[in-house]
Amino acid sequence: MVNRSADFASLLCSRLCHDLLSPVGALNNGIELLADETDPEMRERCMELLAESAQTTANRLKFYRLAFGAAGGFGERVDTREAREAIEGLHGNGKVRLGWMVDAPTLPKPAIKTLLNLALIAGDALVRGGQLDIAAEGGEVVIRAEGPRVVLDPELRNALLGHADPDLVSPRAAAAWLVHILVSEQGGAVQVSQPEDGLLMIGATLPA
Repeated sequence: MVNRSADFASLLCSRLCHDLLSPVGALNNGIELLADETDPEMRERCMELLAESAQTTANRLKFYRLAFGAAGGFGERVDTREAREAIEGLHGNGKVRLGWMVDAPTLPKPAIKTLLNLALIAGDALVRGGQLDIAAEGGEVVIRAEGPRVVLDPELRNALLGHADPDLVSPRAAAAWLVHILVSEQGGAVQVSQPEDGLLMIGATLPA
């Protein structure tokens, strides 16, 4: 079952590697082009592309370290500014606009990880970009995604709600299954709306 630590760690690693493959591959291609290019303007463009790919890679690593790993130290609470910066870095291309409605300076680690992973899922659902609003208060996290086209894979929806077969969860659904585990361990629940009229709402309660 994927909620065993070793099996679930492999799912998260597969998801991370998949998402890093594109920017790291672009870095490799850029270096190869730069080695053969002699035109000054083309070399400058190659350097710009290399810088963009390096920044994208760094931003994704920072996000995944906080969302999947042990970032934030060994305390029980995490600075919400770290979470905001990680999400802004992930969506730094301007395709997704971020609305931040989290007043608390810190949140418990389960809440931070839930918030980050829901932001990842909802952001990915904004296929053509749009507005991503994030709110957290008390033991509740609410994510609102609105755009011209919003698509939530049924596998992710089932994983979020705990309806997926634990033995069949794929790396693509790793973040959703992590949310289910985190919220369940806190004695809470996840609610997911149907993505209709370009709008998707995801809420999670973490009473503990």
